[in-house]
Amino acid sequence: MNIAVVGTGYVGLVTGTCLAETGNNVICVDINEDKVKKMQSGIVPIYEPHLDVLFERNIKQGRLTFTTNLAEAIKNAKIIFLALPTPPGEDGSADLSYILGVANDLGKIITDYKVIVDKSTVPVGTAEKVRDAVAKNAKVEFDVVSNPEFLREGFAVDDFLKPDRVVIGTSSDRARKTMEELYKPYVRQGNPIIFMDEKSAELTKYAANAFLATKITFMNEIANLCELVGADVDAVRIGIGSDDRIGKRFLFPGIGYGGSCFPKDVQALAKSASEVNYEFKILDSVMDINEKQKTIIVPKIKNYFKNNLKGKKIAIWGLAFKPDTDDIREAPALYIIDELTKAGASVSAYDPEAMSNVQNLLGDKITYAMDEYDAIRDADALLIATEWSLFRTPDFDKVSSLLKNKVIFDGRNLYGIQQMKELGYYYSSIGRETVKG
Repeated sequence: MNIAVVGTGYVGLVTGTCLAETGNNVICVDINEDKVKKMQSGIVPIYEPHLDVLFERNIKQGRLTFTTNLAEAIKNAKIIFLALPTPPGEDGSADLSYILGVANDLGKIITDYKVIVDKSTVPVGTAEKVRDAVAKNAKVEFDVVSNPEFLREGFAVDDFLKPDRVVIGTSSDRARKTMEELYKPYVRQGNPIIFMDEKSAELTKYAANAFLATKITFMNEIANLCELVGADVDAVRIGIGSDDRIGKRFLFPGIGYGGSCFPKDVQALAKSASEVNYEFKILDSVMDINEKQKTIIVPKIKNYFKNNLKGKKIAIWGLAFKPDTDDIREAPALYIIDELTKAGASVSAYDPEAMSNVQNLLGDKITYAMDEYDAIRDADALLIATEWSLFRTPDFDKVSSLLKNKVIFDGRNLYGIQQMKELGYYYSSIGRETVKG
């Protein structure tokens, strides 16, 4: 099948590459000429495990190509995916200008029937707006479909190639048959393709992310309560996670959620609710609590140093909002760095993938280390902000020899309490006993 993907951000590039992997001919479109040239030469512009292998293979075999020319890309395409940014406005609403701008252009240039697919995360009613924008100038038939993505950064390739479900919103039998044909290779193990109306599909994506953000936030609240009453959040997590009505996932407490999806989608859903005069009180609380949770470890650091961080060097392990990605959007580490440097501390940081992105954002505000051990050299304390696997089992003898003090503030609960006691560390984590060293 011939497919065009408009937009080569995270969603667009993973979508285009994975569609090519099952034999489709995919043309990806982007207005950034430099980015397109780099992709044409085989350079992947984002870090995502396993994407580079598929990317290189499908370019080599001619199934994946790139252009800046929208008309060229969609000329022979049966399906056109819109994978364009929907950044939040100041009021929290999703900015649809990129999507509607392309939709307007499509109406002028399509010359035969197309299935136009909203792949971006968009508010309820967007399919209608896209349909209206295309219809202004279109002289041929077309359908607009809502097909929200459920890609987890760090697992996006597997999520696309082996989805637990595919959600498709359409009221057209013709479009339904086309989309079913497209996705059949990805659900051979029996996972469902779920068809529904367009509005329900749009809301499904927001509801899923908002629910997961709420689950994370609830567990963080439980963790904060554990510290006050002397309970252990790890025990509580295991106790409630064994109930299959609750499940084990998204119950790990920490320093809040970040990334490109949860913050934006929770905010956008709350805004959509307000537009129909519904006060979504749970989401208001989730956003407020998560904002505070991002820096909840900073008062612990200040308290340890008796509210005097001037001249103190704090090492940070992890800058990305989660492991296995270079994405730093809404990353808790950035908020913590801001608080620490405002208080007079210097920061030395290491992250396996995200340092160049942070350096582009912060410049020389912090020091960027060669590796995790270089970061902690002569530091007064270590702070863990991202749970990369390589941080889970460090050489603690080496860590002890490099740190000025055996002090760790762990925002991701990587280490066991008993282990830290035996090693003689001052160890402060989330929702658990503080080890005094």
